[in-house]
Amino acid sequence: MSTTASAVAKPQSFAALRHPGYRAYLTGNALAMMADSVEHAITYWVAFQKFHSPTLGGFAMLSHWLPFLLFSTLSGALADRFDPRRLVQIGMVLFMFCSLTWSVLILTDSLQMWEAAVLLIIHGCAGVFWGPPGQVLIHDIVGSTQLPSAVRLMAASRYLGLVAGPAAGGVFLLILGAPHGLMLNAVLYLPLLLWLWKAPYGPRYREPSTTPPIAVRGFSDIVATAQAISGHRIIVSMILLSGCASMLVANAYQAQMPEFGIDLGHGNEGTDFLYTALLAADACGALTGVVVLETRGLQPNPRMAFVLAMLWCCAIAAFAVSTFYPIALIVLFAAGFLELSFNSMAQALVQMHAPAAIRGRVIGLYSMAALGLRAFSGISVGFLGGVIGIHLSLSLSAMTLLVLLVSLYRIAPAREAANAAE
Repeated sequence: MSTTASAVAKPQSFAALRHPGYRAYLTGNALAMMADSVEHAITYWVAFQKFHSPTLGGFAMLSHWLPFLLFSTLSGALADRFDPRRLVQIGMVLFMFCSLTWSVLILTDSLQMWEAAVLLIIHGCAGVFWGPPGQVLIHDIVGSTQLPSAVRLMAASRYLGLVAGPAAGGVFLLILGAPHGLMLNAVLYLPLLLWLWKAPYGPRYREPSTTPPIAVRGFSDIVATAQAISGHRIIVSMILLSGCASMLVANAYQAQMPEFGIDLGHGNEGTDFLYTALLAADACGALTGVVVLETRGLQPNPRMAFVLAMLWCCAIAAFAVSTFYPIALIVLFAAGFLELSFNSMAQALVQMHAPAAIRGRVIGLYSMAALGLRAFSGISVGFLGGVIGIHLSLSLSAMTLLVLLVSLYRIAPAREAANAAE
């Protein structure tokens, strides 16, 4: 009897892929994420070649993530009250607008720094419409039981986009050139936009609720949501973990990768294979992490998430001081494995424990920390890098984060406490 119960309770590998709707949603998101990465790969290089400004690279991070800091909870509140499918579609339209506008400005050789800044801001706002509402849809599609698998696989699709994006961006640059490559890139957002039009998920398809939807109250939702989850130790610890990692390091080094590539001897050409491999190394590590976590059926663990994040800090610091190209690739691969692991654990734990009535708001609050605070990593790595050098700024940021995470580790519930809370 106990053997049968154990077999029933054992998590299945790649469980979320058993949902046809989730497979379609995952595919559309993977294409959209690849398009996002293609745009970054092309536009970061064009901007670097035209302006040679580390400060603009820092602004790319600031403008991309500041909208998440300001509006993620509002976006989550909208997803609680309205159809999240339509909010994601708005994001896709804005992404397409950015790709097409970049292409026109590059084609006409009229790109100015202020125009690049405006497009970067619009791109960041598009991500807010996509982020929290898109995560709410994951729960609508697979429910709570298979949520950890669904979150991991969605994170994998993001990293698959990061793997395929630089490669596709390089091909687009080589064959089509930057402006026409960006025009083609806009088409990659269409599958998700069109599938969401009739997808049988969202408010109309949920179980009827006796509780009326909570009114959207703007910025006051941030305070109200924080108060509502203040007693949930798991949610609080995961938000703090993700927020600290985002504030100090996040992926700010990606915007500076052209300069890292040049310092390592690879990056003098936008289509250089070794430069593209440098961009994609941590994404390959992340995909490996998904396979390992899914095949082993590992469940989210708060303290393990902290340990993985600490190891990630060490890998990022090692990359920052690397002067040998193969070593840089290895530590970036390790960083991708670790980042995927702790981020997917943190996000799954937040979504699993979020109260149903305010799930969108809680996801929005998490996104505000995990994504919005990345705006400040543009300062700690990008703007500071313009003063003391990007190698020193990235290593100092990673070591500062490591010290902070060690001090916060004690607030994370142990496995037994987490299971009891669940």
